[in-house]
Amino acid sequence: MTRDELNAYRLVKEAREAQLSGLTRRHFLKESAMGLGALAMGSLLGSCGNLFSGNPAKIAYDPAHPLLPKSPPFPGKAKSVIYLHMAGAPSQLELFDYKPELMKMDGQDCPPSLLAGKKFAFITGVPKMLGPQASFAKYGQSAALVSENLPHFSTLVDEVSFLKAVKTDQFNHAPAQLLVHTGSPRLGRPSMGSWVTYGLGTENQNLPGYVVLTSGGSFPDAGKSVWGSGFLPSVYQGVQCRSEGDPVLFIKDPDGMSRDLRKASIQAINEANEQQYQEYNDPEILSRIAQYEMAYRMQISAPEVMNINEEPAYIHEMYGTRPGEACFANNVLLARKLVEKGVRYVQLFDWGWDAHGDSPKNSLNIGLKNKCRSIDKPITALLLDLKQRGLLEETLVVWGGEFGRTPMMENRNGAQNPFKGRDHHTEAFTIWMAGGGIKKGFTHGETDEIGYSAISGKVDAFDIQATILNQLGFNHEQFTYPFQGRPFRLTDVGGKVIQEIIA
Repeated sequence: MTRDELNAYRLVKEAREAQLSGLTRRHFLKESAMGLGALAMGSLLGSCGNLFSGNPAKIAYDPAHPLLPKSPPFPGKAKSVIYLHMAGAPSQLELFDYKPELMKMDGQDCPPSLLAGKKFAFITGVPKMLGPQASFAKYGQSAALVSENLPHFSTLVDEVSFLKAVKTDQFNHAPAQLLVHTGSPRLGRPSMGSWVTYGLGTENQNLPGYVVLTSGGSFPDAGKSVWGSGFLPSVYQGVQCRSEGDPVLFIKDPDGMSRDLRKASIQAINEANEQQYQEYNDPEILSRIAQYEMAYRMQISAPEVMNINEEPAYIHEMYGTRPGEACFANNVLLARKLVEKGVRYVQLFDWGWDAHGDSPKNSLNIGLKNKCRSIDKPITALLLDLKQRGLLEETLVVWGGEFGRTPMMENRNGAQNPFKGRDHHTEAFTIWMAGGGIKKGFTHGETDEIGYSAISGKVDAFDIQATILNQLGFNHEQFTYPFQGRPFRLTDVGGKVIQEIIA
């Protein structure tokens, strides 16, 4: 380290020590809180729970090294998760749930029994029934029905398990997305990726345990809350990376800042944080220290892992990637690279699946088909690539949206839209899983003859969450965290493992 860098380090350290030596507001409150006021404050703080107040999850938590890899309570078949969420909710009736009877009803008035007592986002009056807007065929030894919209994926149906009768009780995008990923339609709960990294840590200490990648030109409707850590320590929230430019903003050292000077600066900051922790015993300070250290290590590891330019030409052809652009194909390739490097949970959000039919872009015949073209090749490549590398059996891949689409055409104010589209539907939609100890070439659940209601094999978000945790080695009912005086869990008070799809 040069003399100038040493001087800069001393200045940073001395300034921080001077700040800590002053009488801060927190210090005043801490020293002056006495008698009943102190007892009341202690009671309130205790009700919020902390990392040392007893942990029913029996997680071997080290607050100084929160992302160290941990063993689950029982052997899990999956070591990592790639969750592909199609934000806006793709139509199962144009992808996986073929209903010839619905085709016969195309253009007829919707029976009143399908509307009475039901909540829809935009349907008013009497809508028309809408037949399938795609042709279907059976594929593979499992004879799974897949539409013409997914020609590449149809070749791999024998690798996946379809859940055809998924239900939800949320018919608006943001609450439904929160329910899928946090177990609650309201803000404040930790996301599934946060729970997983809290319970398992990560196998690569130079990268975040939980990485988020977005495409489609917008965030999901629920915003960044769907990858937040809620009441878990903030070190477990998802780290959003970019598929173009620097993977994380400001990851490069500014001009004039050497690697040694950056290290010295972080060391000085963390020494100050350590003093604060010794004084206040706040575990979040240790999370802050860990995040500074992670950011420093990421400067070396992240740019290399997040660079797809060095991938061979056949991989780019296989995925349909476009280096230098922000697109779904690039993110899917990055997801493979990340789990290959030991990242525990990779969450992809692809926005733009809300096929209401109020414009060509949001129609079933144009918008949905274009979205399918953008995902078909990359998702197929992901499953093949993971399988060829021996990673599929230990990587659980999940695909789906937040709810389904109605078998009737959407209309607003009693008028049909000029382009064919479907409204939000809570009664039935399709999610599929692959790898990670999931059965191959299997279908669980069935909907009625027009795809309106689930009639067998009904599952919900809690069941899917319970199954994902089970494949990672957790009993979802015992995997809890103390907060506000009671143990919380991802699946709240519901959920059952979907044993039918486990190999």
